[in-house]
Amino acid sequence: MRRSSFISSIAWLISSGLFFWLSYIAYTQGYIRFNYPSTQQYPVRGIDISHHQGQIDWQKLQTENIQFAYIKATEGGDHKDKLFKQNWKNAQAIGLTTGAYHFFTFCRTGAEQADNFIATVTKEASQLPPAIDLEYGGNCHTIPTKAILLAQLKTFIEKITASYAQKPMIYATRDSYNNFLAGEDLADVSIWIRNIYKQPELSDGKKWTIWQFAHQGRLKGIKGIVDLNVFNGNKAEFSELISVTESK
Repeated sequence: MRRSSFISSIAWLISSGLFFWLSYIAYTQGYIRFNYPSTQQYPVRGIDISHHQGQIDWQKLQTENIQFAYIKATEGGDHKDKLFKQNWKNAQAIGLTTGAYHFFTFCRTGAEQADNFIATVTKEASQLPPAIDLEYGGNCHTIPTKAILLAQLKTFIEKITASYAQKPMIYATRDSYNNFLAGEDLADVSIWIRNIYKQPELSDGKKWTIWQFAHQGRLKGIKGIVDLNVFNGNKAEFSELISVTESK
């Protein structure tokens, strides 16, 4: 190989490596992502947040094209998110439709977890269905059998439905959906599915309601990364999700 060709090859390898390294950094920091859902196809957009986002500048966030926010309220049988009430109040103050979610643990009963959520989240007019976050990440090390998990999950759903007069929604990753929920009769509970690589298709052919298309998004007013979502429908269909009940 001639010296010039060798040098060119080395330069190409270095530039290619630098490109992929910079692309990886940009991806992990939320500046590029795999999915950019069309605003025409998905006009209703939102975020899901918890104390991990820290203090949010809600006035800056108001300039972004988002219509709803799912806010972490509780986890397991006794944990309450320290910023839930603050985030809930501030999100509503800038006109976002709000919904509360619960991280469902494998190591507490469905009844205990439902009681924790009910004690934390008041019933209000014009709010999204309570959501159940069902995933492996950050969960208990001991994974229950499908039968045991579904039994506890159904207890949670029954208690939440009775308290809020509205069926909850289930957030799931591809793995948690396929391992626990696919093909199951969940009494018309809506599905909120995570797929950061492409538009999702549920393995059992059911329709999803919300798609979390990015877990490392960037928005004005939030210093770090944030989850980005779209609703599967138009604004009129989105309004059907909202509970119109009297506040407690």
